[in-house]
Order: sequence, then C-alpha cells, then structure tokens
Amino acid sequence: MTQPTFDMDAALQALREGKDLTGKEGILTPLIKQLTEAAMQGELDAHLASEDAPNRKNGSSRKTMQGPTGSFELDAPRDRAGSFDPQIVKKHQTHLTDELERKIIALFALGNSYQDIRTHIADLYGISLSNGTLNAVTDKLLPELQAWRERDLEAIYPIVWLDAIHYKIKENGRYVSKAVYTLLGLNIEGKKELLGLYLSDQEGAHHWLGVLTDLYNRGVKDILIACVDGLKGFPEAIE
Repeated sequence: MTQPTFDMDAALQALREGKDLTGKEGILTPLIKQLTEAAMQGELDAHLASEDAPNRKNGSSRKTMQGPTGSFELDAPRDRAGSFDPQIVKKHQTHLTDELERKIIALFALGNSYQDIRTHIADLYGISLSNGTLNAVTDKLLPELQAWRERDLEAIYPIVWLDAIHYKIKENGRYVSKAVYTLLGLNIEGKKELLGLYLSDQEGAHHWLGVLTDLYNRGVKDILIACVDGLKGFPEAIE
C-alpha cells in the first residue's frame, strides 16, 4: 500500500488552526462523553440490583449537553419502571460545569491508583454514595479507562505537542493543585490524535522518561518534532 505523502507546512498550519481540546468537535470531548455514559451505566446497574420489584434496562435517551467550551450528545440510560434517578447527570440537566469536565478528564490520566480513582469518583458526584453504587460505577469505569490508556498507537508521529491542564483535587482533606499533561500527536495523514494524559506532581527527566517509555510500549517508534514550552527535564528524557 502506498504511504501517504506528508505535507509538513500543511501539518503545521493544521496544528495552528486545528480543533480545540474541548468543545463539540474537541479532542477531549469524546472522553468526557465516554466516561459520563459509563458512569451512568454503573449507576443504573446499582439501582437495578437494589430494587425489590422487577425492573430492567430500557435503552437510552439522547440529549445535548452544554459544557463550558461546547456541546456533545449524551446517551442517558433508562430503566423500564422509570424509577432510576441518575446523579452525575440528572434527568433534566443539560449543562456540565467546568469543574465537572476537569474531574472527568482527570480520571483518564495515568498516575491515578485504584484508590485515587475511587476518591475522584466520590468527589465527582459531590454526594455520599453507598459502597454498592461506588463499586458499580468504579467497576464500570475501570475497563474503559484501562482500554483507552493502553490502546495501540501509530509508529511515527511527525509532531507531538505537550501541554498541561491544571485542576484542583481533594487530597488528605484539602484541595491541592495538580497538572494533567496532554500529549497531542499529528499523524502522517495530518490528523490530530490525543496520545495520552499523564498526571504528575512534579516535572523532571525521570517523569518524562516514563511517559516516553509508555508511548514506546504502545507502538510509537519515532517523533520528528516535539513542541514543548519549557517542560523541565523533557529535553534530557527525549535524547
């Protein structure tokens, strides 16, 4: 099969004029949709398991969710009896806050332990959840997170762009600032792809070597241009 010809000038222009990370056509928006729907499925599973009267799943209803930077179509699960009342996105809710978007994105970041994920999920809802519901939601999300984090990548990315999303999480009873580093690649067809999200308390060569090793293990063999903005330790790690 003939390899497509890569136009570097066109790729750089696409990078400057390309899609936002969030918003209806954003690169992170499918992740927000994917994890929100999976969490709602976990809620429904817990609800059905706790009911005494016969009840079952009944497909889904679609609604447009408005976020701080755009919108997406959400498929909300339903039950036959109509007694299911989802909490992460309520029945008549049509807006996601910026904080909720950031918390959902944070769940995809490498560096979260199982307990971190459970804490994130409990904090995501902002309410007290029973262990049964928390377990159901966590069990539904973990395969989604693991599959996305470990998916295969292409061998060559002419351009990889690195940046950070900053957010606050509750840690040991207080809120602290964390950074989720986004790795955005431009493939040989000139299309953007989100390669990964990585959580880090501090930058450094050791951290970035771990990130690059993860990319290598997922199939990346070469990066022609790495676009970074003063990332500490990255030049040493990539050499």
